[in-house]
Amino acid sequence: MKKGWEIKTLNSVCDKTSNIKWQKSDDASYKYIDLSSVSRESLKITETTQINSLNAPSRAKKIVNEGDVIFATTRPTLKRVTLIPKEYDGQICSTGYTVLRAKSNKILPELIYYCLQTESFMERMETLQRGASYPAVTDMDVKKTQILLPPLPEQQQIVNILDQAFAAIDKAKANIERNLQNAKELFQSELNRVFSQRGEGWKEKTLMDVALEFGRGKSKHRPRNDAKLYGGKYPFVQTGDVRNANKHIRSYTQTYNEVGLAQSKLWSKGTICITIAANIAETAILDFDGCFPDSIIGLQVNPDKAITEFAYYALQFLKAKLQALGKGSAQDNINLGTFQSQYFPFPNIETQQDVVKKLDGLLNLSITLEEKYCNKIEQLDELKKSILQKAFTGEITASEYKLTDTEELDMVAEEKDN
Repeated sequence: MKKGWEIKTLNSVCDKTSNIKWQKSDDASYKYIDLSSVSRESLKITETTQINSLNAPSRAKKIVNEGDVIFATTRPTLKRVTLIPKEYDGQICSTGYTVLRAKSNKILPELIYYCLQTESFMERMETLQRGASYPAVTDMDVKKTQILLPPLPEQQQIVNILDQAFAAIDKAKANIERNLQNAKELFQSELNRVFSQRGEGWKEKTLMDVALEFGRGKSKHRPRNDAKLYGGKYPFVQTGDVRNANKHIRSYTQTYNEVGLAQSKLWSKGTICITIAANIAETAILDFDGCFPDSIIGLQVNPDKAITEFAYYALQFLKAKLQALGKGSAQDNINLGTFQSQYFPFPNIETQQDVVKKLDGLLNLSITLEEKYCNKIEQLDELKKSILQKAFTGEITASEYKLTDTEELDMVAEEKDN
């Protein structure tokens, strides 16, 4: 342990907080911070509701002040933590949060805020949480957490380091996400241009007009989740597998055995899968022979009339329209008849080949960039964890930081120029 540092519990360096007595609050109105108010991405309060003694939820009890740190004890591994800004001074938060109010002569609020983001703290919460369907920890579970506490001047130094480092990381992530969005918009723009402008010889056709086979998948057995259907060699594709695919379905999360296959249908590689329930009009092409349920439509294209990839892009172009047709029920869905009556633009085969070649190039570029950018975001998240670990184990000081992490962060922040 570094000289001057002490081991303290959060409870020992925090003041007691209080709850509101609604019967004595008259007609006063408060901003209410519930469990969904804190963004898991920005760790900021993004929205609140106005409450008073007449409409306050039963969990609206805890008074928060500027500089308090709140941490969601319900589903703690979701990491909902924030530092209360001035605009929420004297307002109310849910009892689903623990409120940590720093003793000004012991610890900086910002240090508590960063402490609750460390991997070691989150691992402790994961170990202590109780309840399978609604996991939670207690306020005291949080407050009994031990931390290495430096003197106040060094705390301020650490907070300054973390503020600077996290600002650089957030800037780099924003650059990466903007680049990724630009790549996606480039593909979407070309897709819209091709199918909006079209050209001579394009004709409106239904999917039935260009299909060898067109119909819903099968899963006749009830209940659908009967264990005797599963665990064999036949891929069983579900709506989530289609949604998560990038054009081609190359993976799956479930398989049928012979019993499962007997009550289903095996579709051939190259079949276009179109979701019609839960996730509407998500499309992808099977990269293997596989089964799927009746919440997915299968389209096998007639090669004399259309190219599979072109039909896929036509569906992508009309995706928003198809999704709108499925709105209005408790759970979004669309039926086979809607697709049978829907017209799609098809040119001759040669033009289809040209369109597919161009769109494939842009889509592949977009996918490559997405993989690259997602990897970089993961690296930045790991860098955050590393810096936090160093800060709370006494391994980082201002001078050490200048020689190590500053250069790395500067390089990352400049990623937008590459």
